[in-house]
Amino acid sequence: MPLTHISLRAGKPEAYRQAIFDSLYRALHETFNVPEDNEFMTLREHDAADFRYGASYLGVARSDDVVFIQITVNNTRTVEQKKALFRRIAELLRDRPGIRPEDVFVNLVEVAKENWSLGNGLAQYA
Repeated sequence: MPLTHISLRAGKPEAYRQAIFDSLYRALHETFNVPEDNEFMTLREHDAADFRYGASYLGVARSDDVVFIQITVNNTRTVEQKKALFRRIAELLRDRPGIRPEDVFVNLVEVAKENWSLGNGLAQYA
């Protein structure tokens, strides 16, 4: 049950933003076995004055096209699955909508399964 938040600088067309959603869902489906119709994502655009990043932190040459992706997931995945997810996200976003791998910044937030309520005030996974 991933919950994904995406942040980027304002100004990209709708097709670009939709391609980000599509590519992220595909990567999650392929590497984390996320089922069909399990898409919960938001995308927020920021003016240049409200968006800051380290242009060369850890030797990665980022541009103004950097995209921050934060994914909250159950704490049930292996390190190998996480590495596969990071790789696949970078590959798919490179292919569509054309984001350089250097500009793909991903952060996983892991939570226990009982920390979700997917509606109706229930803890569906508890």
